[in-house]
Amino acid sequence: MSAAEAETLDEMVDTLRYPLSEPDGPEALAVVSRARRELADVGCTVLRDFIRPPLRDVLRQECSALAPRAHFDVETVNVYNMAVDASLPEDHPGRQSYQRGNAFVPRDRIPADSLISRLYSHEGFRAFVARCFELPRLCELADPLSGLVLNVVAPGKEHPWHFDTNEFTVSMLTQDAQYGGVFEYCPGIRTARDEHFDDVRDVLGGRADPLIRRLPLRPGDLQLFKGRYSLHRVSPVRGEVARHSAIFAYSERPGVVGSVARTRQLFGRVLPEHLAAEGRAVRGDQLLD
Repeated sequence: MSAAEAETLDEMVDTLRYPLSEPDGPEALAVVSRARRELADVGCTVLRDFIRPPLRDVLRQECSALAPRAHFDVETVNVYNMAVDASLPEDHPGRQSYQRGNAFVPRDRIPADSLISRLYSHEGFRAFVARCFELPRLCELADPLSGLVLNVVAPGKEHPWHFDTNEFTVSMLTQDAQYGGVFEYCPGIRTARDEHFDDVRDVLGGRADPLIRRLPLRPGDLQLFKGRYSLHRVSPVRGEVARHSAIFAYSERPGVVGSVARTRQLFGRVLPEHLAAEGRAVRGDQLLD
C-alpha cells in the first residue's frame, strides 16, 4: 500500500480501532483474528464504529442524497429468489411468498468521490476484508450496476427473509430507521450439501424463534456476513425515516457480472455487459438461490 493510499484509508477509517494501513501489526492481526472467529462461530461479525465519528454525518448525508435514485418496484418473492411455483411440494418453504419492498441505488448512480465508493474501490480495504474471510484475494465486480449499491428500505417496507447468492456479504449501515428495520438472521441454517427445509419452514412459520439472532447496528458499523448459508432479513421499517445501507459486492475471481434476469429484477434495466456475460456463470454449489 502506498503512502497516499494509506493516508486515504486512515482519513475514512477509525485507525485507532482498525489500523488497516499496518496489516501486520498486532492490533490489526487481533481485529482479523476476532472477525475470523466470529465468522466461523456464527457466520457474522460487526466492526463497530468503523468509520471515523466526524464522517458519520457526511456518510448519512451522501447516502440520503442518493436514495431517490433507487429503483423502486415491489415484488412477490420467496427466500430462494426463485419463481413462486405451484409445482413445488405443498410443504416446501419456497411456496411461502413475501412482498419485497426494498430498493437499490446502482453503482453507476453513485459518485466516485463518495465515501462508500472510495472505500469500496480501495485496495487496502479490499485486502483487509479478504483476510477476515480467510481468502487469498477479493476483486471488485465487473458488473457496472451491482458492484456497489445502496439498499433503501422505506417506511412501511421490508427486505424479507432470503438467502444470498454470494457466499459472503460486506455491508455498512449509513442511516438507521426510526423504528424497526432490525437485521435478523439464522446462522448456518443450511449447508452446501443440505437445504434443511424443515428448519427454514419453521422460521418462516414463526415456530423457530431460538434460531433467530437479532443484530443491532449503528451507522458507520461494518458488517461481514456469510449470507449464502444463513437465512436473513431486515424487519419492516416503521416511523418516518428510511433505513439505508451500503452493500460492497466482491468476488474471489475477476470479471463477475450479474445475470440478466436478476439484474433486471433489482435495477429495472440491463446493460450490454450483462447481455454479453449471460450463460457464462459458474455455480459453486447446487443450492437453490
